Amino acid sequence: PSAAAWQVGQELAREVLQRHHDETGTYPETVGISIWGTSAMRTHGDDVAEVLALLGVRPVWQKENRRLVAVELIPLTELGRPRIDVTVRISGFFRDAFPHLIQLLDEAVQAVIACDDPLEQNFVRKHYLADLAESLTTDDPQASERARYRIFGSKPGCYGAGLLALIDERNWRNDADLAETYVNWGGYAYTAKENGVDARASFRRRLGQVEVAVHNQDNREHDIFDSDDYFQFHGGMIATIRALTGKKPKHYFGDTHDPAHPVVRDLKEEVLRVYRTRVVNPKWIESITRHGYKGGLELAATVDYLFGYDATAKVVDDWMYEQVAQTYALDPALQEFFARSNPWAWQAITERLLEASQRGLWQQPNKETLQALQNAFLESETLLESRGESHQPTR
Repeated sequence: PSAAAWQVGQELAREVLQRHHDETGTYPETVGISIWGTSAMRTHGDDVAEVLALLGVRPVWQKENRRLVAVELIPLTELGRPRIDVTVRISGFFRDAFPHLIQLLDEAVQAVIACDDPLEQNFVRKHYLADLAESLTTDDPQASERARYRIFGSKPGCYGAGLLALIDERNWRNDADLAETYVNWGGYAYTAKENGVDARASFRRRLGQVEVAVHNQDNREHDIFDSDDYFQFHGGMIATIRALTGKKPKHYFGDTHDPAHPVVRDLKEEVLRVYRTRVVNPKWIESITRHGYKGGLELAATVDYLFGYDATAKVVDDWMYEQVAQTYALDPALQEFFARSNPWAWQAITERLLEASQRGLWQQPNKETLQALQNAFLESETLLESRGESHQPTR
């Protein structure tokens, strides 16, 4: 990371740890973080810097040109807290664009494992030794290497987290299905020496220890409900932890669009912020409908991604589904817009909201609203049939 990114990353780490300490009275032993390559390019390494800060390691730059040359341990007396174990889920693009950062992060992890701190002050070494002790009974020659894995991603040549197709095709029943897909797609370990070895068992073990799931966003050109990647990578991590542990982890969302004032919110706070400022904002809805067919597609995508985050992270309340139904699917003006510009989007929206009810995500829908949605779905079917269009999912 750059020197500026190091300052931002340290602040993000402090915010995460302070928030958890305020809420629980303790520091988390393990944090899971999702890191993307595009944000690393824009920020020069905010996310990487946060991982280093959590581990209690700092970058060392060459004074003459500020080139990163090494990492060094921060003494515990200076750190003032334990070294936090971090499980990193990198994107496929990050893997391809930043192999040197994978090496850097792995070097930091190995340095912390090798550090002879008291175990109550070094959670990385604590977990490594526990894993090693447990694996001795299995006579695994790779036990030491597997216990060191902390960086995971998709198989070399593959991209994504696999959840979009699962959600779109409605090919899932519960958290276990989501977790299986998330682990199968992301359970390949990356180190300074190994490039994507199958380590799904290790990934599952690491996620089973995560207490806080983190993702950061560095700009305001998009939000969590206008891209499927947010619910796939961050929501998928949350769903997997819930499936493995039987309890919901803390879930934080970092906001570094103003690098001078990084903020860490609970994911639910971020959901409410985006929901109020865009999803049901009349000005945004009016503006997006000016784009005709594409505007209808964006409205349908918003409902899809809101549903996806709720399926994975359980962060959407009944009143939010009710308001989306009334605003997107049942408002006469928008119905007229959809009929004119994109009836497929109207059908997809009503179908997705009905699915939310059927799956119990929308736990207690208003009976009149549910009936109105069913009528709207049938009306959209009739509209498409009158155009000679057969029913097909929007995406």
